[in-house]
Amino acid sequence: MASASDSVLETAAIPLATLVSGHTRYRTVDLPAVAGAALPRLPHIHRLLLENVARTAGDEAPAAMAAILDWQASGRSEEEIPFLPGRVLMHDTTCGPALVDIAAMRSALAEAGGDPDRLHPVLPVDVSTDHSIAVDVFGRPDALQANMERELRRNGERYRFVKWATHALRGLTVHPPGTGIMHTLNLERLATVVARSGEAPDAWAVPDTLIGTDSHTPMINGLGVLAWGVGGLEAESVIFGMPVMMRVPDVVGVRLTGALRPGVLATDLALTVTERLRRIDLADRFVEFFGPGVSTLSAGERAVVANMAPEFGANTGYFPIDAQTLRYLDQTGRPSEQIRLVEDYARAQGLWFDPHATPRYTDVVELDLSTVEVSVAGPRRPQDRHPAGATRQALAPLVPREARPTTDKRPGDGAVAIAAITSCTNTSEPRLLVAAGLVARKARRLGLKPPAWVKTSLAPGSPTTELYLRRAGLLEDLEALGFGIVGYGCTTCIGNSGALTAGIETAMAEDGIVPAAVLSGNRNFPGRVHPQLEAGFLASPPLVVCFALAGDVQRDILRDPLATAKDGRAVRLADLWPSGAEIDAALAAALDAGDYDTAYRGAEASEAWERLEAPRSPLFPWDEASTYIRRPPFADIKGGTRLGAYRALPLLVLGDDITTDHISPAGQVPRQSEAAEYLVERGENRNDLNVFASRRGNWEVMVRGLFTNKSVKNLLAPGIPPGSTIQPMSGEILPVWRAARQYAALRRSVVIVAGERYGMGSSRDWAAKGPALLGVRAVLALGFERIHRSNLIGMGILPLRLPPHLGPQDLALAPGDMIEVDAAAANIRPRAQVDVAIIRGDGSRQDFKAAAAIETSLEVSILKAGGILPLILQRALDRP
Repeated sequence: MASASDSVLETAAIPLATLVSGHTRYRTVDLPAVAGAALPRLPHIHRLLLENVARTAGDEAPAAMAAILDWQASGRSEEEIPFLPGRVLMHDTTCGPALVDIAAMRSALAEAGGDPDRLHPVLPVDVSTDHSIAVDVFGRPDALQANMERELRRNGERYRFVKWATHALRGLTVHPPGTGIMHTLNLERLATVVARSGEAPDAWAVPDTLIGTDSHTPMINGLGVLAWGVGGLEAESVIFGMPVMMRVPDVVGVRLTGALRPGVLATDLALTVTERLRRIDLADRFVEFFGPGVSTLSAGERAVVANMAPEFGANTGYFPIDAQTLRYLDQTGRPSEQIRLVEDYARAQGLWFDPHATPRYTDVVELDLSTVEVSVAGPRRPQDRHPAGATRQALAPLVPREARPTTDKRPGDGAVAIAAITSCTNTSEPRLLVAAGLVARKARRLGLKPPAWVKTSLAPGSPTTELYLRRAGLLEDLEALGFGIVGYGCTTCIGNSGALTAGIETAMAEDGIVPAAVLSGNRNFPGRVHPQLEAGFLASPPLVVCFALAGDVQRDILRDPLATAKDGRAVRLADLWPSGAEIDAALAAALDAGDYDTAYRGAEASEAWERLEAPRSPLFPWDEASTYIRRPPFADIKGGTRLGAYRALPLLVLGDDITTDHISPAGQVPRQSEAAEYLVERGENRNDLNVFASRRGNWEVMVRGLFTNKSVKNLLAPGIPPGSTIQPMSGEILPVWRAARQYAALRRSVVIVAGERYGMGSSRDWAAKGPALLGVRAVLALGFERIHRSNLIGMGILPLRLPPHLGPQDLALAPGDMIEVDAAAANIRPRAQVDVAIIRGDGSRQDFKAAAAIETSLEVSILKAGGILPLILQRALDRP
């Protein structure tokens, strides 16, 4: 936890105060004195940022504080402030590459004559192990055990590497497989809301703040903790003491009124908020919820909404601290003295939520909760919300002919291939899982089961789930319908859904059907849930069960019959849907605050994790034969800037909505792929190559999987396969990584051109590391998603915003065209105009200016150093 000494605070003339909570006296920054009369008008987000810079910014604190206070005059600012969070949260597949980077940096530092021991985290780092478990086995009593055994067998080498890091790096805590999804772990166990440091009489109380290497880190905003997602590269800089540099953020206020109607759940609200907010530009903006409707939502319901912040395009989805926060802390077994401290601190510091207050916001969006309806989103984007009964119409554009009907014996178009209760988004809220269990109970009593072609699964975010579902008697009902627990991890939501059922695979191969997934996750981009599935609908957990029973999405799920009961009558959703009173009664029977500590202690005492042997040396012993852990070439002190004036070949020309899933490979490594050939040549089993997420520590595998998602179209020429480009000198079509090596040998620069929302989706830094390994010097796009923009800069790649009238289609680039970029390091500054020209194959020229998508002076320093890793190494080497 980062805090400043009294001497530093006194030197900067920061007002301090004493807070008495219980029997303990705490030192605090006196936020009401710092903000003065402006405090009630500031968004809660700015109040927290103000406290943070006052306490941590040292000599820069007065200027940063003034910038935040001046913001409210116009609701906008171009001033920079530093933000130093109290902790960092990572998951295994972002932590893995980050730790590979750190291990490589320690090796590079030692080779340069420096002390590798200079590279230790300066603040606590928690790592969850949740992103690689796959649904290989389902619908069997031993599914959880079987999937966990496969998980540890496949990933043993990677986990031994992570365990090495716990020995070599102080302050790093790894939560082993089985402890749940990082955001649920954060909600239920790690978050304190108000953090304490030191001992009396020198104890400090400060807001609990963090950054996480996952775009859904804002889920903790539902509890009143300020946090947001960053790429692994930015997290590495924070781990080693560099603050997050940011403009004083715009804050969009979402005013909630009314209350959710009976039968409408938190998922429906989250999908509605996502739809509404995606209509406005939230790039690099924060969102805060206010108004009387906020008080009607539990902290768990708020967390479901906040989780979707990256889907609605914002940095955060913040809900301030109030009585619902305290109630959640009590329900999850937090100590009473901690709960009291949270209330005392929040009230004293002006951080307690007032439902009638109207702070100053950049913009305000109104939402009456009573207008929210039971919803789904899809079939290709999370912001495309529909009434739950409109799935047939939503799917129709993806079926290229007259739809083939589903029968009792054979799946047709719209058949449900996967029905997954998955993801931190919805499985962290007990009310949603209890509702799903009650649907299962009623269906079981009626003798209903999903058709055989539906792959069913329940992968909750926490091991606590089993305890409360079992206590309520609902786990047996879910298991009877095939929704037994298959693992505690992300599973289907991030594409680790395992093989489809034989019935679906046969119908796809023989009939060419277009099936769909229905999941309680947060993303449904084509190919994300499963590489063979183009369609996916996001839905609440009880709605997932209903679609599984129906077997297809070609019906109005709200009104049409879902199935036939054992007595022959038609069963509709209304026959299965639980009332609010039923859910409340089941929750009262299910929940026990003692379960949380019991479940997590049991999971953290994993014998399998304890048995893993790992090196204890300060430098990691690299193994050139490893197919999981390879020393990356970009963790080098020399770096070398990619800025400059140059002519470049367009390596790829891409359209709108290219996500990090499209760029960085995910899911199972395909048996017939460039990555598979590399692995098989090195002795791996072609039939069990694991998922790309587990291979992120091997740059050779990852670079071979870049842009191979089947939805990627390279517009440079017609008919180019995904993951490929055309070599203009020879006209040959080559895998991108092979073409890039040829260009590097010829000393030819390369760039990527793209459309709107480039890099939306997950925070995975391999979507930037991969292009860096391809030699990409700049990405020219109509728009960038925030985290990916930061990751590109972290790898030394310059993001350039094209003029609105010059998208990829307008530029009409062809093989042989060149792109001239004048990005000399001396001229680069935040939001600078950069001269660009298209040099056509016929010699004609098209000149225009692009805007450097750079927000801070620190980002300029990173680009000049050639990336964040060379910058960290240079600073470590120069440190006396």
